[in-house]
Amino acid sequence: MGLSKTERRLRIRKRIRKISFGTDSKPRLAVFRSNKEIYAQLIDDNKGVTLAAASSRDKEIDAKGTGVEVANAVGKAIAEKAKKAGIETVAFDRGGNLYHGRVKSLAEAAREAGLKF
Repeated sequence: MGLSKTERRLRIRKRIRKISFGTDSKPRLAVFRSNKEIYAQLIDDNKGVTLAAASSRDKEIDAKGTGVEVANAVGKAIAEKAKKAGIETVAFDRGGNLYHGRVKSLAEAAREAGLKF
């Protein structure tokens, strides 16, 4: 019997985390996607702290529309918070999810709003 969907995603996640590392000048943009919500964090792995975070549960983000539209709004929000914190470049961590759909929408919106990765 093969791996379950969750086991497969966690295996991919470990593989990504081996190479994706966040520093103070270039934090890791970690994306977590649940069935209902999507979350993004800028993480400094040296200190183990979250520098900025945005999610579809935030009050300032309009969580209406399709999942892709909501992810787009979260991507723009995390890019704005990064700029306020003085961050321009990040290391993208898709969290074991495929670069497709909501994850791709979030990443492209963050790029359009000025983040480099």
